[in-house]
Amino acid sequence: MRVRDLVERYGLEVAAGEKGLDREVRFGYCGDLLSEVIAHAGQASVWITVQGHQNIVAVAVLREFAAVVIASGNAPDKETCAKAEAEGIPLLTWKGNAYELAGQLYSEGLGCP
Repeated sequence: MRVRDLVERYGLEVAAGEKGLDREVRFGYCGDLLSEVIAHAGQASVWITVQGHQNIVAVAVLREFAAVVIASGNAPDKETCAKAEAEGIPLLTWKGNAYELAGQLYSEGLGCP
């Protein structure tokens, strides 16, 4: 599955990083504690969080994530979008809560690392 497929299938909005929409998604991870995400999320994961600050892009680059979804109607700030564009990391937004989206992704076969 590609990031682009997630956007189309779930109606996610692209906030930044459109050039990375063809990245392969192999896993999913949901969490907001950055140290836990760094320790446990797998490469090529789509990471679901409620955070929208610049550190989420740094974590995504460090762990080589496919994309970051900011859930619960939250949005990234301008600086975060600029950093995501520069790094080629897709930042997506979802109006529903993280649990809903994680459940949908898992039920369609996108497992944990």
